[in-house]
Amino acid sequence: MSFPKAFLDELKGRIRVSEVVGRKVKLIRRGREFVGLSPFSNEKSPSFTVNDDKQFFHCFSSGEHGDVIKFLEKTENLSFIEAVERLAAEAGMEMPKRDSFVAEREKEAATLIDVMEMAAQFFRQKLQEGAGAEARAYLDRRGMKAKTLDDFGVGYAPGDERADRTALMRYLKSRDVTQEQMAEAGLIISGPDIREPHDRFRNRVMFPIADARGRVIAFGGRALASDAKAKYLNSPDTPLFHKGRVLYNLNRARKPAYDEGTVIAVEGYMDVIGLSQGGIDNAVAPLGTALTEDQIALLWRMAPEPILCFDGDKAGLRAAYRAVERVLPLLKPGHSLRFALLPEGKDPDDLVREEGGQAMRDILAKARPLAEMVWEKEISAGQWDTPERRAKLEADLEAAVATISDPKVRGHYSDNLRAKVQQFFGGSARGGQRAGLGQNRFPRGQFGRPFKKGTFNRDRDYIPPITPELRRSALASGGGGERSREALLLLTLLNHPELLENYAEEVSRVEIGTPALDRLRNEIIDIAALHAPLEREALRNHLLSRDLAEIARRLEAGSAFKSDRFAWPDAAPDEAEAGFLHTLARHRRAIVLQAELKAAERALAEEMTEENFARLQAIHAQLERSEVADGLG
Repeated sequence: MSFPKAFLDELKGRIRVSEVVGRKVKLIRRGREFVGLSPFSNEKSPSFTVNDDKQFFHCFSSGEHGDVIKFLEKTENLSFIEAVERLAAEAGMEMPKRDSFVAEREKEAATLIDVMEMAAQFFRQKLQEGAGAEARAYLDRRGMKAKTLDDFGVGYAPGDERADRTALMRYLKSRDVTQEQMAEAGLIISGPDIREPHDRFRNRVMFPIADARGRVIAFGGRALASDAKAKYLNSPDTPLFHKGRVLYNLNRARKPAYDEGTVIAVEGYMDVIGLSQGGIDNAVAPLGTALTEDQIALLWRMAPEPILCFDGDKAGLRAAYRAVERVLPLLKPGHSLRFALLPEGKDPDDLVREEGGQAMRDILAKARPLAEMVWEKEISAGQWDTPERRAKLEADLEAAVATISDPKVRGHYSDNLRAKVQQFFGGSARGGQRAGLGQNRFPRGQFGRPFKKGTFNRDRDYIPPITPELRRSALASGGGGERSREALLLLTLLNHPELLENYAEEVSRVEIGTPALDRLRNEIIDIAALHAPLEREALRNHLLSRDLAEIARRLEAGSAFKSDRFAWPDAAPDEAEAGFLHTLARHRRAIVLQAELKAAERALAEEMTEENFARLQAIHAQLERSEVADGLG
């Protein structure tokens, strides 16, 4: 929500910055200003100033600067709206009225909030009853204490496929909740083709997911049955909940994260809860997916260098490397990630339970910086014992550096990795005649300013000027296209729905950007949960009843995928599986590259420099190589 400028000006006029800051920082008056020790860095001499006349604070040690609203955002981990609401209440000012459409949506959301809280109470109650005995036994085996379960609101969803499938429905109905509200909140599965609507979560340990204000907006359920299709099941996207924009335990971890100066991102609910039992309360978790751009932004609001925690096995390293690829385009001065790798076969919950909280703290203290992970990711990808292989290593590192949008950060990464390459290859043995990593391809100019005319970089390599042709080029304007892997994935599932027996979780997690295809994917997942195994004709009938048959028909009628034989009904099961997994992996890589491409386009639009253009070229080249590989695959 945006606020009228007059409202914000009056609000800041009523609130003295020194009064709000003085609750966090011991201030001493010095002339017309106040000074104190920075709340953003550890220092012995005061470098933090507050000026009530100019209505701002400034920290010389960290560079933080802003008004009283920003101070609350930074120190309390509040959103802009939350900070304004708090200050308005303190100043005795009424918040501006919102337009009728927004007000109506918020009223509806508030109603769903009530429904979600009723469901949370129901799950907590069932955990304590006879039906929750198996769930309690599972939690006891995991070392969960009663107080911990109560603090996190852990519960149990009763029922199974054959017995009671509507326990939550009946409870909510008794509380005057309509079936439409239950469906909109994602608590039940219903529709014209569903003979009997039923609870979405059954026979699962339930973890309530809260928003930044601590209100329950969704649930995650851990299956107790060993043959469940999905070990973990989250609420679908609803008016309250979008899984890529939320972190589990965000509301509880914000204050400890500020106190500790960092936040820890772990894999799942039990890891967060297990760490809390070990006295580590500044942990959060993504909701069954790789970290999204929105989730990284949330982490950075809590701390400038969050720690991502991964298993030390091959799967954990792959996940860490995916996080490296995702965050590089987003880097900015003072904001990065660190990586804590656990002993192989251990997760944070196991480690705390078996060795105590100090063992986890020791690992967190050794968290490795992002730059080190970038180097390890590339160096571990092959053998570098020939000139050609060494050239490939340099090219791969240059491509990684090129994805960083901020020119200052990119320059320092180039310097850091160049030094590592020289040391790895023997330093002076390279003779110093060739430009090292990034020197030819990523010239920075003096202090990162654009080159106005032809010049030389610090290695005396000539840098041509930016020409009108460059400014009009398709690369500079973001031209080009890509093949629709989303459509190919969905086409394969339509013709081989048996793949969902093994890959339901992967299908539910993959990012689908086309709304119609996303809706089709969600329906396929829903029907697969009801029919095991799911047959092709049963799927067709389901889609027909949900008015999705036309989308499926268009997929099958298109000629774009005729050469992808694995996607069609006559493909052998192993051929379909191999093709599906190949396409899924390429789609995930394309998502990362597209995010990097958008960042590069923004950087070039803001600052038309040769290095920004070179970065854009490098990403386009990666995308083109990806497309060629798809065509050959």
